[in-house]
Amino acid sequence: MKTSLTLGLAAALATSSLTAATPGPLFDPQRLSDDVRTLGSDAFEGRGVATRAESRTIDYIVGQFRAAGLSPGGDLVKGKRGWTQAVPLLKSDFVGDPKVTLRLAHGAPMSLAQRDQIALRAPMDGSKTLHLSGAPLLFVGYGVAAPERGWDDFKGMDVRGKILVELINDPDFEGGEGSFGGKAMTYYGRWTYKYEEAARRGAAGVMIIHETDPAAYGWNTVKNSNTNTMFDIVRPDPRAVHTPFESWIQRDVAKTIFAAAGLDFDQAKAAAKRKDFRPMPLSATLDASGAARTSVITSHNVAGRLAGKKYPDETLIYSAHWDHLGIGAPDAKGDRIYNGAVDNGTGVAQLIDQARAFAREPRTDRSILFLAVTAEEKGLLGSEYYGNHPLYPLATTVGMLNTDSMGTHGPARDFSISGSAKLGLLDDLIEEGAREGRHFTADAHPEAGHFYRSDHFSMAKVGVPAISFEPGLDLVNGGTVRGEALAKDYVTRMYHQPADEWSPQWDFSGMVADAQLLHAVGKRLANSREWPNWSKDSEFRAARDRTAAARKK
Repeated sequence: MKTSLTLGLAAALATSSLTAATPGPLFDPQRLSDDVRTLGSDAFEGRGVATRAESRTIDYIVGQFRAAGLSPGGDLVKGKRGWTQAVPLLKSDFVGDPKVTLRLAHGAPMSLAQRDQIALRAPMDGSKTLHLSGAPLLFVGYGVAAPERGWDDFKGMDVRGKILVELINDPDFEGGEGSFGGKAMTYYGRWTYKYEEAARRGAAGVMIIHETDPAAYGWNTVKNSNTNTMFDIVRPDPRAVHTPFESWIQRDVAKTIFAAAGLDFDQAKAAAKRKDFRPMPLSATLDASGAARTSVITSHNVAGRLAGKKYPDETLIYSAHWDHLGIGAPDAKGDRIYNGAVDNGTGVAQLIDQARAFAREPRTDRSILFLAVTAEEKGLLGSEYYGNHPLYPLATTVGMLNTDSMGTHGPARDFSISGSAKLGLLDDLIEEGAREGRHFTADAHPEAGHFYRSDHFSMAKVGVPAISFEPGLDLVNGGTVRGEALAKDYVTRMYHQPADEWSPQWDFSGMVADAQLLHAVGKRLANSREWPNWSKDSEFRAARDRTAAARKK
């Protein structure tokens, strides 16, 4: 094992035998560090969408793509490709903090403080004002309607005009009676599903009860992600997927609401794990008011391309999101810049260096698109827009290799992907990893729902085989004990917080190894006639098969 590991890491950290004709190493830790340091610096102001930092970020990525030797791969303008794809987005900001008042069954009205007790998103239903008066609260368990799993939290209840109070994650996260994979979160467990289902049923709003373990992150992440500027793709009917009132509340607030209604929160939560659960009126109403500035703005995906020499109409995509949270509420140290060095300066750095590597080598048979997408932090919006408005046909898109938050603590013996999807693209990754003396480890925390939290999910929904690469936790220096501890520390102390800043102590040799592995997979696909697909029981298989049929015509 020691010998194979040494050989594998040596191959990853140096030029592989396939690229022996290329002078020097394909990937360089100093280049990666420099790109992350630049993108994660205060000068880039947290890379907020629709801010002056967007132009600065796009200019930097375009400059690196151009210097690498890529061609513009974006929108057609007067018959010529540009470097970007325009992404129209609905933008919404509260003017001052909204006012939210609970009128409980007993006691004085209770005002909820934005950020401290509630994280209320600016309206995304197309409204410029938020006005609710006397909206009744209803506990609907996990807010899930899944007939294929024999589960219905609504039991025919008319929820129109009501505020739905819901638990995060799936009904069997903590040992319930559902068939949702235990702690392996399905899409039913994601907050996006809960908002969408409430809108489909005509509810006035949603309060998701925050708990750290089932959410997979703390309250700081919730408030920092939901109380700033909100965005969505421009939709013909935004009310079809958004209620007027979309929020999270602290667990202590929920316990107060339940107690005032004569209910025990823990008992109600236990009842929600059973199939016979029925919605519980909470004997409380909600008043809410606020004004919002709304507008339609244009953000941008960045696209650089290397045209294939034999099959230029067939496209492999490498992707990463360029955005982060921008400038927001100050932390305890007064820092207001959410630098996003790891999330996702590291992914963009890998994307740029991957472009440099392929541009230095002989041209592949198929084309390669290097795609830096916008507004991932706002709900995977740049990638969703691309999936619905692809620059290159989905039918001839081979697959997507996405990078979102890479490792900065040295090489690992293993590697992973976000979630537990089964697809041929993963088989390719595992095979190439074995060639380099590394092994695949399944997502260590499937309860976190990582599969639904990065841009590969947008492409999966339209059938394109897509994975989001995860660095391994079995570190050469310290093993899984150190790897798990560092991962937990990042989520607790840095994730979606100003502390996500570049550090001179970071070790980028692991990113080099990961980039080499992703390069090998991409090179294999770009020089083959392989068309990866999803497993036969995958919910994405039908969409891929439809595009395959179109490709063969």
